[in-house]
Formats: sequence, structure tokens, C-alpha cells
Amino acid sequence: MAFLIKSMIGNPLSGIGLGGGGDKEEEATPSDPAKAAGMTREEYEEYQKQLVEEKMERDADFLHKKAERATLRVCLRDKYRLPKSEQDENMIEMAGDDVDVPEELLKMVDEDATEEEGKDSIMGQIQNLQNMDMDQLKEKASATVTELKSKAEEKCSLM
Repeated sequence: MAFLIKSMIGNPLSGIGLGGGGDKEEEATPSDPAKAAGMTREEYEEYQKQLVEEKMERDADFLHKKAERATLRVCLRDKYRLPKSEQDENMIEMAGDDVDVPEELLKMVDEDATEEEGKDSIMGQIQNLQNMDMDQLKEKASATVTELKSKAEEKCSLM
């Protein structure tokens, strides 16, 4: 940590360049990164190995999350009969076959599906009729009938 701060701030007088000052700097900074970090060579190698493993694990988790999202998008595209996306299918293939949509998202999609099924059924339509204003419905029906009559009179000479 001290090395990072020192390298960022540096010596304020080093930028003046009074000639020959660069040799001292080269000798002061060690060529071995392990010594620069204040660790032994073995500790530094172990630390680097641990960093690489953590990065690989994060990347794998990120890829898995992206594949889960792609799976959900595919499910939604199937449900609403939208065109398929090649990018989503490629993402699922890259992650492997063990990709599942998270349970919370599946519950949300299932709830939406049951609500839509309820609205599409006859009972759902009857409930919608009960919620409608009957006076407004009558006005719309009578307006439609009068409009049809007037159009028919315009087109038909017998009426």
C-alpha cells in the first residue's frame, strides 16, 4: 500500500530534473514485483494465483447469470410468440445445459400467465362485463347501431 502511494505521489522535487537524478530512482525501485509489494516470492506467486482463481470464479458466475437471463428471454419469446434471438441461444450454449431460470423469475412469469389465462377464459370475460359501466356500454352500442344505419342509408338507395 505504501508502495502505491509513493509511486502515485512520488518525490515532488524529482520532476525538476537537476541532471543525473534518474539513476537514484532506478536503484530505489526493486525490479522484482514481489519485493515491491513487500512479500516474499512464494507469497507473491500464491497471491497472484489466488487473484486469477477469484477472477475465473467471478467470470463463471457472471456467465451463468447472463445465461439465466437469456433463458428467461427465450421463455418470454416463446410465450408471446416473438422471433427468436440467436444471441440468446448462443449464450445458453456457452453456459451449458445446466442453466435454469431462477425460481423467483419463474414465479413471476407463472403469475402473469395465470392472470392472462383468467382474462382469456369465459369467466374472466364475464367478470370484466360486471366491472364495466352498463350505461356506457349501452351508449356505445346505440352509437354503433346508428352509425351503421347511417352508412347503410348512404350506400343503399332503397333504405
